[in-house]
Amino acid sequence: MVFKTVFFIALTVVLYALILTGLFPLFVQLMLAIALGVTMAFVGFNICHDALHGAYSSNKKVNKGLGLLFNIIGANGYLWGITHNIVHHTYTNIPGHDEDIEIAPGLIRVSPEDKANKIQRYQHIYAFFLYGFTSLSWFFRKDYVKFFKKRIGNKETKHPRIEYFNLFFYKIIYYSLFIVIPLLVLDITWWQFLIGYLAMNFAEGYVLGLVFQLAHVVEDTNFPHPDSEGNIQEAWAVHQMMTTANFAGRSNLAHFLCGGLNLQIEHHLFPKICHIHYKGLSGIVKETALEFGLPYHENRNFFSALRSHYFLLKRMGKMEERV
Repeated sequence: MVFKTVFFIALTVVLYALILTGLFPLFVQLMLAIALGVTMAFVGFNICHDALHGAYSSNKKVNKGLGLLFNIIGANGYLWGITHNIVHHTYTNIPGHDEDIEIAPGLIRVSPEDKANKIQRYQHIYAFFLYGFTSLSWFFRKDYVKFFKKRIGNKETKHPRIEYFNLFFYKIIYYSLFIVIPLLVLDITWWQFLIGYLAMNFAEGYVLGLVFQLAHVVEDTNFPHPDSEGNIQEAWAVHQMMTTANFAGRSNLAHFLCGGLNLQIEHHLFPKICHIHYKGLSGIVKETALEFGLPYHENRNFFSALRSHYFLLKRMGKMEERV
């Protein structure tokens, strides 16, 4: 974890500094911007995600300090703690509760409970383009909308006063680092900057969007609907097994880049355990699932998971609106 932390933070700083030098041709600058976007996604996966779950270290101050990186690269760690750690991990894949599966309401339908419309017949084509806007939507819209909502999922929001300050303070830091400073330092036109900034975010958003979807929105995962009293019949751990999927579980490269998010089953069962232990846990979890007749959804590699996601989108796009 220490090596991965130093590696990904150093790579982010180096790429950012190289861009600000302005010494390279515009095409090279564009490639550096794309690489920076992808690297910031990996910082989120490998460092911030564990830190915000309290899984990076047994020292709370270390977790809190590294969790602040999440704010600096554009997102809000406090809100993530609510929407992801609490709501998503408790109500995984439950329509109307898990806002992580509300990808683009009205445009992308992933659950039979979602309202259907004609345009969704083509969602298996255009969804992959929309995933590129994940980070832009997150940094400029999603955090603000969710912060000022009265409820997130079924959780009523009442934020500490300091979080109002933190929301805007860290957003200003992000906007300054990635918009204001480059515009002041680089000898480029505004539209050249805009192309680079959008390319950086599209690359980051595409990585974020795909990894998030391949963990829960594939053919074998369930989207349970609560009964008339609002209850889910399965025990929490069983529910996690039904609604979560792994991909590329044997790939060291996938594990290194995705911060263990390719082993999402183990993460959902043990969110307080550092992701470097997931590969060791996965064999035990799979064996136990088979012993008790529980599902253990997994795709052998990234591309088989991508294929499964594609076919789920295609199937959901063809389904008639639920009566």
